[in-house]
Amino acid sequence: MSDNRYFYEPAKGHGLAHDPFNALVAPRPIGWISSQDSAGQLNLAPYSFFNAFNYTPPIIGFASTSYKDTVRNIEQTGEFCWNLVTKPLAQAMNQTSAAVAPDVDEFALAGLTAKASSIIKVPHVAQSPVTFECKLSQVLQLTAADGSKITTWMVFGEVVGVHIAQHLLVNGIYDTAAAQPVLRGGGPADYFVADATTRFQMHRPKL
Repeated sequence: MSDNRYFYEPAKGHGLAHDPFNALVAPRPIGWISSQDSAGQLNLAPYSFFNAFNYTPPIIGFASTSYKDTVRNIEQTGEFCWNLVTKPLAQAMNQTSAAVAPDVDEFALAGLTAKASSIIKVPHVAQSPVTFECKLSQVLQLTAADGSKITTWMVFGEVVGVHIAQHLLVNGIYDTAAAQPVLRGGGPADYFVADATTRFQMHRPKL
């Protein structure tokens, strides 16, 4: 019986027009991370390897595929914010992905407002309807299966403060679709928006 599937070994190359890995694990939430160094220089950058990892305490994390300013800043201060990227903020988020010098303020570059946080010193994006204030939990340099270190750092943070725009709370329930979160897809420039048209519900089975 033939197997009508494409197979490749990543170490030997994918042989396709574009690496499909990011498209296969998709769509992914965007880690729009604000940080600042010990001198107070602001930084704002998006990371596509991002997710939530624990309920109690709530922990989120993102991976940086090199030791970038964001990782250095968080190690210096022990703090960062995650800011939700919505459809109206997509272009601004894209602006903050530009490779610029450490002394460039991406808030100003993208025309965004840095708003003081409630618990930590790092400010967040005022225009974003949802923000997590985080304190550093762990920074881990990732390793390959053979134990060799690779140039990717995983940053975990405990969420110590949550900001949610009031209009997104309906009868005490957060309305994900109303926020129009932008999700990273496959290909070199693909993004998606979660909205009410794609919603469906499934309840856990009761055995």
